[in-house]
Amino acid sequence: MKRSRFSDEQIIGILKEQEAGMATADVCRKHGVSSATFYKWKARYGGLEVSEARRLKALEDENARLKKLLAEAMLDNAILKDVGGKKMVAPGARRDAVAHVVEAHGVSQRRACKALAIDRSSVRYRSVRPDDGEARAAMKAVAAERRRFGYRRIHVMLERQGIVMSLKKLRRLYREEKLQMRRRGGRKRALGTRRPMLLPVAPNTRWSLDFVSDALTDGRRFRVLAVVDDYSRECLALVADTSLSGHRVVREFDSLIARRGRPTMVVSDNGTELTSMAILSWCQRTGVEWHYIAPGKPMQNGFVESFNGRLRDELLNETLFSTLGEARETIRAWQHDYNHHRPHSGLGNIPPAEFMAKKGLERRVA
Repeated sequence: MKRSRFSDEQIIGILKEQEAGMATADVCRKHGVSSATFYKWKARYGGLEVSEARRLKALEDENARLKKLLAEAMLDNAILKDVGGKKMVAPGARRDAVAHVVEAHGVSQRRACKALAIDRSSVRYRSVRPDDGEARAAMKAVAAERRRFGYRRIHVMLERQGIVMSLKKLRRLYREEKLQMRRRGGRKRALGTRRPMLLPVAPNTRWSLDFVSDALTDGRRFRVLAVVDDYSRECLALVADTSLSGHRVVREFDSLIARRGRPTMVVSDNGTELTSMAILSWCQRTGVEWHYIAPGKPMQNGFVESFNGRLRDELLNETLFSTLGEARETIRAWQHDYNHHRPHSGLGNIPPAEFMAKKGLERRVA
């Protein structure tokens, strides 16, 4: 907007002259302004003093400044929302993001860098590296011919062709050309046996185990490792913790064997904790046969699945646990009651301890 050659104070002085009795035409002729300009001034400044005009001007300037700040903040928010889901870790990604903002939002490069918190020097930087076109072409040719070669073997093949470079540089070019070799299959797991099982005829002939999950009152999850003797239906162990790895299962089994004796077979599902290298090493060390049920067939591990149903129905669904220590104490008490007092329909409605006593068998469980 064109700047007026009269200040606010001068305009108010001109209006005062007219209010003092001078004709409007004479006032306009004296100061060289048109009558339209005079009446525009009168509509804006009529009745104001110099101090009030200054205050009005200050308010108008502050309002304009706030509008500008709001507009800039809204534009920054729009820019951040536009590129918010894009990864900007590598310098190239940052440069692409700035170029996109400049083109899409019509802002300067400086403004785009400020909104995205990116240093302008990294945006303006231009690489001085050679494009290594010959090496890239030779590398792609070797990778196309020998598809199962990784970058180390390709490095050797290029050296035989007389193309010498460091292994780190070749790996960078290898990744940029997206020549990574696709891995086949998953990691090796302990397979165990899956032949039909016979019913146990004595204690320690076969143990079954599984995991049960529950939560504390504050929402934290914990798991319970349940181990059952399939012959006597005894609950040999109930281990509660927030995490139960394969190494922890091995440690609990070693402690249980020291008290109970070594089983002939252990039955479980195909969970990652139970198919780990820790379990496989333990089986090789102890000579215990580990039988895995068929995937998706929990009925093949029916003894511990039935026990888990009783545990959840009679204890976990009926009790609120505030702490892990409280849960362990309650579960330990329930295990003792299950083994010594609770009647078991599969044993003629007597508890496992009484069943073992009638059979005249030694027992060393909780």
